Amino acid sequence: MNPVKPFKHRVASIDILRGLIMLIMTLDHCRDFLHFQGPLHNPTNMATTTVLLFFTRWITHYCAPVFVFLSGVSAFLAGQRRTKRELSVFLIKRGLWLILVDAVIITFLFTFNPAFNGIVLEVLWAIGGSMIILGLLVRAPLPVTGIIGAVIFFGHNILDGVPMAPAGTGSTLLKIFLTAPAVFVLSPNHMILEAYALLPWTGVMLMGYVVGSFYQSAFDPGRRRKILLITGLSLIALFIVLRYINAYGDPAPWSVQRNFAHTLLSFLNTTKYPASLIYLCMTLGPALILLSITEHIQNKFGAFCMVYGNVPFFYFIMHITLIRFINIILIMASGIDIWHVKSPDFPFMFEPVPFGYSLWVVYLIWALVIALLYFPCRWFANYKRTHQQWWLSYL
Repeated sequence: MNPVKPFKHRVASIDILRGLIMLIMTLDHCRDFLHFQGPLHNPTNMATTTVLLFFTRWITHYCAPVFVFLSGVSAFLAGQRRTKRELSVFLIKRGLWLILVDAVIITFLFTFNPAFNGIVLEVLWAIGGSMIILGLLVRAPLPVTGIIGAVIFFGHNILDGVPMAPAGTGSTLLKIFLTAPAVFVLSPNHMILEAYALLPWTGVMLMGYVVGSFYQSAFDPGRRRKILLITGLSLIALFIVLRYINAYGDPAPWSVQRNFAHTLLSFLNTTKYPASLIYLCMTLGPALILLSITEHIQNKFGAFCMVYGNVPFFYFIMHITLIRFINIILIMASGIDIWHVKSPDFPFMFEPVPFGYSLWVVYLIWALVIALLYFPCRWFANYKRTHQQWWLSYL
């Protein structure tokens, strides 16, 4: 019998926030696959949305920025057990692994297209690509990494509205790194759909990596909480000011709508694709405040969130698989011929129109998915804590 390995140390507040974000993300994917409007309609369209539908989508805007940011924090913490060279190699390998998972597993779950006519690059691509860039930078002094991250974070919108070349290598690179979403046609029947422009997310990860240094054992916890709180409040203030003046930080300005509620929704309707500065301030500000105030929280809800936050990659794959499985069962139960299902939104091959349910059903299934994955996540979290196989660091 192999001896039990020592438990690995984790930061509770990080796992609580990460777990909360994972649960909110599940709601978005439930809406994508199960709401009667689904991915073919824009829930943030001011002309057609309702307050509840907008909120259901808007609250999930917090997921990608916080997830990428915490990946940067975790990268720094992982580096405390490795040399700079080992950390660099690990981040590059893990980044490549995440991109491969996005291109193969997540693409199939979203498109249900075994021919892979379209490869979809979403949040795992953004994390993986940013991780590779971070891996190339970890040998630089931490202040240099912080400066590069800050320049990207606060300055990447400076090219908004500047005319760009419609084609060519420069145009392709610009789309990949700065202006996606974009479609890259490989052949008449094959394409790559890049949803996340890489550079803004790299800025988020680099900033997270710097914040990770606050969690070193020698760093004063009270000072850390104060820095996180002040920074979070500052980002929220910057979001309000920049959004109000409509001058910089987001290419889609807000406007007065038919009533106060929808005007407020327009104000909150910041640009995720590509991630704008105002969008990132709006989402990361509250996240930093939560990190500050949850360090000493010990309650049932925090413990519940930690179960999922301990195993983010495992939960990410499992929850999308489960939602897609439920989606297919409900499609079959509705009487639609499973062998002749094709979405008009090529290359997504298993999204029949019309299909779907009201939002209250989506929320019920959201709760069901979370409940069904609780015990598998708790088991895997315990397994990771008590085992040290090399492959566990990639899950």
